[in-house]
Amino acid sequence: MPLFMDIHTVDSAAFTVEDVVKAHMEDLAIEEKFGVKQIKYWVNVEAKTLFCLMKGPSRDACNEVHKESHGNTACNIIEVSEDEFNLYLGKGKSVDDLAHTNSGELDTGYRTILLLSVIDFTGEDTACIDKIHKIIDSHNGVLIIHPENEIMVSFILASDALICALNVRKLLSSTGKNLEYNLTLVSGRPVDEKGENLFEETKKKAKYLCSLRLNNTMYLDADTKELSDKERPSDKINPDAFIIVKQKEFIFLFKLFEVIKNKLNDPTFISEDLYESMGLSKSKTYRKIKALTGIAPNQLLQEIRLRNSLKSLKQNDKTISEIVYDSGFNSPAYYAQIFRRRFNVTPTLYIKISKNRSF
Repeated sequence: MPLFMDIHTVDSAAFTVEDVVKAHMEDLAIEEKFGVKQIKYWVNVEAKTLFCLMKGPSRDACNEVHKESHGNTACNIIEVSEDEFNLYLGKGKSVDDLAHTNSGELDTGYRTILLLSVIDFTGEDTACIDKIHKIIDSHNGVLIIHPENEIMVSFILASDALICALNVRKLLSSTGKNLEYNLTLVSGRPVDEKGENLFEETKKKAKYLCSLRLNNTMYLDADTKELSDKERPSDKINPDAFIIVKQKEFIFLFKLFEVIKNKLNDPTFISEDLYESMGLSKSKTYRKIKALTGIAPNQLLQEIRLRNSLKSLKQNDKTISEIVYDSGFNSPAYYAQIFRRRFNVTPTLYIKISKNRSF
């Protein structure tokens, strides 16, 4: 049978773990009627959310168990693969199906996602990948993906993720090589009230922040900072190394990338068009982009187009001219000029060195 995970949000000032345990026992009493098997559940008392993992014939069958046993139906139910579940949520233990961390505390199900994008413009194998993996392991991180030049890691503790990020930055800064990186930390729920995938909104936030710019930038969402401060109240980690992003700024970011994604390969689309598409004044859009990225809107458009071209150059399945036009530039000569000015190598040389680099 397929594996499902749901989210419940509770609108009650008296929400307790005991309430959830009681509801779970009621589920267990009737689950066989619907062909469902409850496996594990996570409770976040502060956020008033809980997540149930179960096997069943369908989403509806899983929801019917909750509906008949206690009436608290799920806000959303998604199907998850066992492999993906184990990567994000496989650590820890359970006591009568209630999730705990290995140290014995309640496991809320929330995770901090670290996304690292590194571009090496030297072509020299710096052995950084192995060292980064050791840093991740030493801070209790679980490697999720490692495609091309990206690394995604999951952490139970936000404070572990922050310390890991700072150590990765220290390592990358010490190489003395011509490389650039973007490192992003975002925390969130395994299941959102909308969506179909595990940690969908959290991964989307991380992806967009990581796509903004390289230039050795580190982003940290406000939730991760708050969680870290609570986990280590006597040893707060200095967040000055990060650009801190609040929830309201993600709303702006989502709209920004939706606009840019649809116009990325249009060379006539410039910053003035961006202001109009965002539905905000020029000054407000400029201030928001500048605060998030440290660069002006026209520079951001160019940066994202260049980042897009880097991926295509590495894949090397198109001519440079095709990549130029696909990335929203209207002149190969101009593209080569700004590419070299930005990255200190030519596009042709980048293709060559990308074949044998560590990132």
